[in-house]
Amino acid sequence: MPSAIEDIEDMVSFDDPTLHERQSARKSIIPRSRKKKELLSNEELHTDSLIPGTQKIWMKTWGCSHNNSDGEYMAGQLAASGYKMTDDPTQADLWLLNSCTVKSPAEDHFRNSIKKAQEQQKKVVVAGCVPQAQPRMDYLKGLSIIGVQQIDRVVEVVDEAVKGHSVRLLGQKKDGGRRLGGARLDLPKIRKNPLIEIISINTGCLNACTYCKTKHARGDLASYPIEELVERARQSFQEGVCEIWLTSEDTGAYGRDIGTDLPTLLWKLVEEIPEGAMLRLGMTNPPYILEHLEEMAKILNHPRVYAFLHVPVQSASDSVLMDMKREYCIDDFKRVVDFLRDRVPGVTIATDIICGFPGETDADFQETVELVKDYRFPSLFINQFYPRPGTPAAKMEQVPAHVKKQRTKELSQLFHSYNPYDHKIGERQHVLVTEESFDAQYYVAHNKFYEQVLVPKRAEFKGMMIEVDIYEAGKHFLKGRPVEDSKPFTPSIAAPLQKGEVSGLIEVSCIFLYYTTNLFSRAQLILFCM
Repeated sequence: MPSAIEDIEDMVSFDDPTLHERQSARKSIIPRSRKKKELLSNEELHTDSLIPGTQKIWMKTWGCSHNNSDGEYMAGQLAASGYKMTDDPTQADLWLLNSCTVKSPAEDHFRNSIKKAQEQQKKVVVAGCVPQAQPRMDYLKGLSIIGVQQIDRVVEVVDEAVKGHSVRLLGQKKDGGRRLGGARLDLPKIRKNPLIEIISINTGCLNACTYCKTKHARGDLASYPIEELVERARQSFQEGVCEIWLTSEDTGAYGRDIGTDLPTLLWKLVEEIPEGAMLRLGMTNPPYILEHLEEMAKILNHPRVYAFLHVPVQSASDSVLMDMKREYCIDDFKRVVDFLRDRVPGVTIATDIICGFPGETDADFQETVELVKDYRFPSLFINQFYPRPGTPAAKMEQVPAHVKKQRTKELSQLFHSYNPYDHKIGERQHVLVTEESFDAQYYVAHNKFYEQVLVPKRAEFKGMMIEVDIYEAGKHFLKGRPVEDSKPFTPSIAAPLQKGEVSGLIEVSCIFLYYTTNLFSRAQLILFCM
């Protein structure tokens, strides 16, 4: 019968260092990955060994870029501790499932993955917003949980799960009573794309949207200090990154809890971006960007910042927005879009719309249709409303399912009726190449407006700023032909890490001292680095 440990912290003895002392000591320690020979004794370890740190782990992440950043940090710490991350779930000893609670389908996939893992006799650890918001769900019984602010302790939780223990860490990180943005930003991580660094600038938000479940998990706004974010960006560029994504539940609200604001952060970050490298700003809600429009226009015009902003509108009906508690009216949203389109020529404004929110009438929906007709958004995320358990919207009178489906279909047809990029054919553009297309036929680049440009798949283009002539346009992409007499430019100031390589690990000479605690049979490590 596996033992259950609700919180490792509660079981530390009075002789052990406090959380503050442990965190302070770690700042002067540079972690080093364990080499294979350090993991082996006089004989080979068997694959069914219960010695933590020798197992294979498969991780699946759902949801937003914030969740993806958390996943990268968890993978990096596990790999640095000796675990082997694998892309093959069948070969893994343990599945680490990092969930999203925004939509019901994402939670359904998460729940089905847990069931599948259990059917295959895999150990399971769950993370992300679903278990943080609803840790007592029946299908989570007996499973180890890593809270969204506890990702720096993923190794402890996985160690215990490997040994058959159930561990749940769901607490908040605080300093002197003030809630922190989350785990430290300088932790080891494995970037999904070695060329792109995802930085979470804050967690939580200041809103109380009636349909939102994420608020239950991420809580109120808590921002990272500017100096920590700048240092993280600086370290990323030193590891060969050429593109940075800033993410959070609402980037526009950044800094309101610590006496600063988003433009102040962005100007500091811009100073660190090498020539040719780019910064992409994440989602911001209309209320908090309104007061910074002048500065935001200047920043989006900067040559090393994508002229791109994701501003969710959700509905064009003030009545629906009021029921959603979105804290703005449709004129506020239009003011943001109109101002930026005027001051930042060519800017890409992406937005979200929910179809069939409780109480939405045909007239309300038609207001949304007219908004899309007028603004012809090049990037539009259309979502059929799903009531999330525990939210006020779930208790409201629901729009019939067939009506929600019809409205979603109608809006999707409208979106696909226009081609936003046809006028770009014939343009000559500089694009930054960072990814491979899903069909593996092209490399994916982005121009100044963060429009997707497909270019020939030549190895020398990866991670480069190249010049192309646009010769074809689709609904979601452009195709570019490299200019013959133009030389690719390297924005990276260092060679990028290899795929799967752990970021933040520096090889140094260390003396290792081992000790054991009452809780863990696995040896703990103290490093004296020279």
